[in-house]
Amino acid sequence: MQVIAGVDEVGRGSLMGPVFAAAVILDKKINKKLLKDSKTLNKNEREKIAKYIKQNSTWSLGKASVKEIEKLNILNATLLAMKRAILKLKKKPKLILVDGNKTPEIRNYNLKSVVKGDKKIPSISAASIIAKVSRDRLVKNLSKKFNKYYWETNCGYGTKKHLVAIKKHGITIHHRKTFAPISKLK
Repeated sequence: MQVIAGVDEVGRGSLMGPVFAAAVILDKKINKKLLKDSKTLNKNEREKIAKYIKQNSTWSLGKASVKEIEKLNILNATLLAMKRAILKLKKKPKLILVDGNKTPEIRNYNLKSVVKGDKKIPSISAASIIAKVSRDRLVKNLSKKFNKYYWETNCGYGTKKHLVAIKKHGITIHHRKTFAPISKLK
């Protein structure tokens, strides 16, 4: 049987923190009906399903830091996070299906982009869940120290509360300084 990996990212539109990507090779026996786009699941469902995926798959995470995002731009940093996740897999897949319309360039790997793949391809759905749960955990931990920004509820996205907090308290080391509206505050 052909080994296929699914890859997805999370955190591209956030105003803070790293971008995460996950790569997942599903075990044959996994219940694919549980695997949906992470955005359609609530937090508890995502946590539970992420644990199930991790127990019944080969998976890995990759991320790109705020500094890398600022240096490379968000698209290239996302592709770097994906590449890192793919190269960390314990098995080399014959085919890698990547959510979206771009794939990272990796020598001797067969990559294919799938627009809306997180809704269509179970391994990409699984990757979206693992990436989301992993990044959310990091952001929740960061929010304990930076509680004035409400990251535990907004994951660093540009919600009204977050934008008001930035205006009131300034930016942190975790904010992406090249992203609007933060870039305009300088």
